[in-house]
Amino acid sequence: MSLNEWSEEIVIAETGPEPTFSEDMSGLMNIVEDADRGDRAMPDMIVNLADVDYLNSSNIAQLLRLRKRLAAGGGKLRICSVGDQVWGVILVTGLDKLFDFHDDLATSIASLQLEA
Repeated sequence: MSLNEWSEEIVIAETGPEPTFSEDMSGLMNIVEDADRGDRAMPDMIVNLADVDYLNSSNIAQLLRLRKRLAAGGGKLRICSVGDQVWGVILVTGLDKLFDFHDDLATSIASLQLEA
């Protein structure tokens, strides 16, 4: 995994396939917990799914928890670079209505910067 702090306000997670994906989500949750404790401001996050081949129920639950915790603290979540196989799971589960998806990383960053 690669966690990159694009700026003080934006964290980018370049996720990988399982089991790396679960570890990546744990790392992002640690950042959110630090913000909850007041160690840092609640960042906006981008999760890049370019290297993810599939999502299982545990992965979906992790994304939902991350979204909920970010929203509670005023942070935003973007998901980008979703492959066809993963997109099929997202559509079947209705997650396309809950998350903000973008085609690529640059578009995700731009959307966050425009909302600021």
